[in-house]
Amino acid sequence: MSYDGQLLYKSGSVYNQLRLTRELSDAVITVDQVEFHIHKIILCNCSPYFGALFLRWSSPDQRVYTVHGLTAPFMQLFIDFAYTRSVSVTEENVQDLLIAADKFNVIGIVRSCCTFLKERLCPENCIGIWQFTKNCHTPELEDNAHQYILYHFEEVAMSDELWQLPMQDFCDILDRDDLIVKKENTVYEAILQWIAHAPREREENVAVLLAKVRLALTSQEFITINVLTNQLVQSSNECLEMVAFAIKIIRHMTANSVSGFCNLVARPRLPSTILMAIGGRNGRNSAHRIEAYDVHTNCWGYLVDDMDQPRSYCGAVFLNDSIYCLGGFDGAEHYNTVSRFDLNTRTWREVAPMHFRRCYVSVTVLNGCIYAIGGHDGRVRLKSAEYYRPETNQWTLIASMHELRSDASCTTLNDKVYICGGFNGNEFLQTAEYYSPETDEWTVMPPMSSRRSGTGVIGYADHLYAVGGYDGDIRLASAEAYNPLTNNWIVLPPMESPRSNFGIEVVEDRLIVAGGYNGVSPTKLVEFYDLTTGLWSPASDMGVSRSGLTCCVMSGLRNIAQYAMLRNDLPLLSLEDEMLTIED
Repeated sequence: MSYDGQLLYKSGSVYNQLRLTRELSDAVITVDQVEFHIHKIILCNCSPYFGALFLRWSSPDQRVYTVHGLTAPFMQLFIDFAYTRSVSVTEENVQDLLIAADKFNVIGIVRSCCTFLKERLCPENCIGIWQFTKNCHTPELEDNAHQYILYHFEEVAMSDELWQLPMQDFCDILDRDDLIVKKENTVYEAILQWIAHAPREREENVAVLLAKVRLALTSQEFITINVLTNQLVQSSNECLEMVAFAIKIIRHMTANSVSGFCNLVARPRLPSTILMAIGGRNGRNSAHRIEAYDVHTNCWGYLVDDMDQPRSYCGAVFLNDSIYCLGGFDGAEHYNTVSRFDLNTRTWREVAPMHFRRCYVSVTVLNGCIYAIGGHDGRVRLKSAEYYRPETNQWTLIASMHELRSDASCTTLNDKVYICGGFNGNEFLQTAEYYSPETDEWTVMPPMSSRRSGTGVIGYADHLYAVGGYDGDIRLASAEAYNPLTNNWIVLPPMESPRSNFGIEVVEDRLIVAGGYNGVSPTKLVEFYDLTTGLWSPASDMGVSRSGLTCCVMSGLRNIAQYAMLRNDLPLLSLEDEMLTIED
């Protein structure tokens, strides 16, 4: 806004009073035979359209102006906005108001309408809003709606709006690597739903649409049960050829333990989340390196941006498009410092320090706040806890735990903070407790079945999972889960590798553990627990063996492709050569 515009805005009540009393009015605008007494300079400041109307499209002595293509109620809103810099945007008027404001170049109202629609994007309306933006010049809203469709496609595919997509727009969406789906099955099922809304007109597109499905990323079982039994597929030779080819690729990928190829039929889409492995120690040295795991390609990659300072036994969380690294130590100094890595600008910045130095700290996020609990300050184990608000850049102490705990692990579940295990300086703990922010109180809960120091704890599928650790004698592979409803722990299948002081997170319904100490040396082994099968399976190893690392998951990033493996770097399946192998 210009300096003159600021003056008009700050003096809005004065100018508005002059409008209401018609004092110093120098023009009358008529719309649908309704007269509006206004001041030219105020409307000129509101929109270039009125500047052109008063200065270029009329004579200097003209006083009455007729505006066409606009209703009187919207003219009233334009004038109100010009004098008050506020406008009433509602569900009922937003679309017509946005079109009118765009037509008459009232940029302030256009922005207000776009903000209104952006804040209300949901799976039930995002397609309608995206299609609507093509009627006016609102590139930012158009991009926001399009991105929302891509990122929430699993929910959008079940909405009643899916059928509104024109064929070309639907194809363009299905073509994209950044169409976020946990399973490619969702894409196939969305196509069937889209066709079912207008079968006569759309059935002829089945082959074109099936080619957009990355069928080799499904399974042979899914293809046999769901694709080959579909009547439209059965009646199309082109579709049957695609399916047969995909089955050959699946067999080849299974035989060669390949997660994907650069080729479209087996090209993994971008994941909704990226797992970050941060800090730790490899032998005597603290690690600077940050590794990122792409679950869809089963690949780890190094980030260009190392930690701003080496930390092991620290905590890390993802919040508001940033990673926060808390506490830890570098082999000599115990830290209370906190570093924030902005994932959009890729820059490190130190924020407010914690009240205590905390190595072997437990950290988690609840309701937009970062909790740092327990740890070791270089002299003693701690029972103190504190939380950080990013908006105020301030740490606040909360009630202390019932026990001293370092080397514990904490997580959030059902709006509470749970912490389990650890070491109190004398014994390895199997106790657990949880914190309620509403009452600022810690409550003791049933102990775990094993003592677990250096354990991994995570909230997942309405349960609390405690995995691995050190019981004072050996590193553990065992795992157990706590059900808050029944208030008891149940034993789970053990991991394939024992480990303590490792990273743990949930990525797309998989509980992943990475690195740690196996009793002999730091390890780079990674494995995951599948809740549906109840089995642990190996994943790709990290690039570096490390113990005392921490993991966090970043999600919702517009630039998530920068942290995932480049799809064009995946191996290219040479179809002519490989088909001979596949046929065998």
